[in-house]
Amino acid sequence: MADLFDLKKHNQMNNEETYQVAIVIVPYLEQGHLNPLLNLSRILSSYKLPVFFLGTSTSNRQAKFRLSAVMEKIGSFFTSILLLREPIREFLQEVSSTYRRTVVINDSGMSWVVQDAVSIPNTECYCFHTISVFTALSFACETTKKLLPSPVAEIIAELPPRENTFDSETIEYIKMQRESRNFYSVGLHNSCKEIEGVFIDLLEVQRENKQWAIGPLNPVKISKKKSSEQTHECFSWLNKQDLNSVIYVSFGSTTTLSKEQINELAFGLEQSEQKFIWVLRGADKKGGDNIENVERGSNFDLPEGFEERIRDKGVGFIEKNWSPQLEILAHGSIGGFMSHCGWNSCIESISMGVPMAAWPIHSDQPRNTVLITKVLKIGIIVRDWENRDELVSAAKIENVVRNLMGSAEGEELRRRVTELSSAVKKSVMNGASRKEMDSFVAHITR
Repeated sequence: MADLFDLKKHNQMNNEETYQVAIVIVPYLEQGHLNPLLNLSRILSSYKLPVFFLGTSTSNRQAKFRLSAVMEKIGSFFTSILLLREPIREFLQEVSSTYRRTVVINDSGMSWVVQDAVSIPNTECYCFHTISVFTALSFACETTKKLLPSPVAEIIAELPPRENTFDSETIEYIKMQRESRNFYSVGLHNSCKEIEGVFIDLLEVQRENKQWAIGPLNPVKISKKKSSEQTHECFSWLNKQDLNSVIYVSFGSTTTLSKEQINELAFGLEQSEQKFIWVLRGADKKGGDNIENVERGSNFDLPEGFEERIRDKGVGFIEKNWSPQLEILAHGSIGGFMSHCGWNSCIESISMGVPMAAWPIHSDQPRNTVLITKVLKIGIIVRDWENRDELVSAAKIENVVRNLMGSAEGEELRRRVTELSSAVKKSVMNGASRKEMDSFVAHITR
């Protein structure tokens, strides 16, 4: 099912028969997992290394979607991913015959699929983690049972159990991937020492192997020449707003809020009297095309008269389709980010110096929330995880928005994340993160 690169055509185009090192990227097929590995591919290509990014074609995505009609929805998605093992093995065998060394970088969610790589000559594997190092450390401790120093041990001990944040099928899938990683433990992480230095060091102790912190992989500076400001209509509105005056509201590509919660959020934003940009869309549907197969915001009913009121007052902008999140966060008018706390959103917010209002929904998000609010102290909580089944009231949302955007506490959070953002940018440009990337490239091209 893999839409794999044609090596023979590649060799003919380059008029060469033998290469030194090839990098094969194997992403997990969800948007939040694809983006960081696409960015990593771009960066590795800048070192003049050939990079093959493996994925599925549109027809195969459609085939998996049809499969979901006769199988359990989540189960069919996982099953379709597991079917990639054979074509990927065949592709790696072909690469191995052409290159002196093949370097496989796989998403942690694809470890079972690439496990045959260890039996292929001249091939080595590195596991890329799309979660925070803090979260990876908490998971590693559950497996190794090794003790952690204080106060990290106490912080991790208070995290919610995995069973409360993942459904049972996902837990079984994760277990399968973890067991398949027994043949390698070297990890790559979309983070840096300025953000998670202490956790990186502790994770190396837990896994007894090198862990490269090579992030953030997203651009940390936005070039206006390449910016979506040229085309996306939200920027014409943002350009009219004052510095740090707008809160950006988005819950990522795996979350759909209930109608009741959308109404409370709408009223809460309106009553806060703070300007906002709200990305209102449903979750990407597993098994289909990530671009087309998504519930659009136009399908959601907002409170009667809400859109007209905010438009007439000029206090908000509602985006019902895709939005360029990184560029929005980089805009000077953005002073806060209400988020589900997926790791991509967290690290993009840190990169651009925007404090967060954390509203975790599932998966690793509750653990990221602890990192953001209690460890780094660059955000506040909208809803405690213990109250995850409760409706968040408009009054609660109003208070959180006012606190983040217009209080002394909010200003302190903004100061802290601005300092962290500055350190991260320096790290990526010519600091620890750049040295880690250089070290990794030197290691695989040795």
